[in-house]
Amino acid sequence: MRAIEIGHIVAGPTAGLLLSDLGFEVIKVERPKSGDIARSLTGTSSGAFAFYNRNKKSVTIDFKQKEGRDVLMKLIGTSDVLIDNLGYGALESAGLSYDEMKKHNPGLIYLSIRGYGNGPYEKRKSLDFPIEIHSGLAYMTGTLEKPMRVGASMIDMSAAMFGVIAVLDAIIEREKTGKGKQVTIGMFETALFFMGQHITTYQLIGKELKPINEDGFAWGIYDFFTTKDNKKVFVAVTTEDQWKKFCEVFSLSFCDEFPTNAIRYSKRDTLIPMLQDVMGKFDSTGLVERLESANISYAVLNKPWDLLNDPHASAKMISEEYCGRKIMVPYSPIGYNYVSDPPKLGDYTREVLRELGYSDYEIDYMEHNGIV
Repeated sequence: MRAIEIGHIVAGPTAGLLLSDLGFEVIKVERPKSGDIARSLTGTSSGAFAFYNRNKKSVTIDFKQKEGRDVLMKLIGTSDVLIDNLGYGALESAGLSYDEMKKHNPGLIYLSIRGYGNGPYEKRKSLDFPIEIHSGLAYMTGTLEKPMRVGASMIDMSAAMFGVIAVLDAIIEREKTGKGKQVTIGMFETALFFMGQHITTYQLIGKELKPINEDGFAWGIYDFFTTKDNKKVFVAVTTEDQWKKFCEVFSLSFCDEFPTNAIRYSKRDTLIPMLQDVMGKFDSTGLVERLESANISYAVLNKPWDLLNDPHASAKMISEEYCGRKIMVPYSPIGYNYVSDPPKLGDYTREVLRELGYSDYEIDYMEHNGIV
């Protein structure tokens, strides 16, 4: 199957990447000369294009020009799926409404990812962090004094995941009806779904919740401890059986004072410093060995790049080349279908246009006039 991705930065490219891992041929339509905005990002976002765009064929088309729009429509006629995350009405304003697309391809499935889905705010332009703020996610993630963003483009990527689910559902439906479908996925609706537990809890208990990092969690021992070698290790004890094993492996003398999770939770201010005194005597390796032996959930605090040397994480990465450098990138939990490295801008324009029936003379003409 073939998918066209008219996407930039994160959401659209994530959907295209996931479809490529599912075996789709993905043609990435970009603006001539400049391409996806992610190509020019620097600093902490400089890895965006390299990560989200392997397995894609870059084709440059200026579809704001009539000739370019005609080329894109011809390409749409050969495709199963079209993805865009350009914002409300962007394709329509260029003469590429879904009704027009259907005339060329009645079976086309069109996935539009935007800030807000259909409703009062559908025309509002937005980004990942504003969506986190509007939805309450930034409030729940941060502190009372400082709402915080999640440390990844979580809403962009999750909206793309929901979009891919919707595309696969539409493909199944098309097998029965022969008809395509337009699917709109809102980033706000994605974040709203993630906030469902908190919205529900508020209604059931009748009072406002504090940010999750202010109010603690449901368990008495669910916290970081600093080891002798100054590593931070998070430890989670969530059942009474785990508490007994925890006490045994660390030879704790005060276990009987905290027999239930309710008591441990209510006396966290006393218990956590006592446990820090115990666990602070171990280096991280020794502490982890004891936690492993008791089958207690834990995690050593990592920076993302630390995972390049983690035996489990590094086995979930693949090697690709970008800008002349070999890099390792994680693949999705569904697996990967490695076809090619992230493309240079317009790498596949001639190949795809020839496939559509254009001669070299016609392609030269369009290149000269900035159409492709």
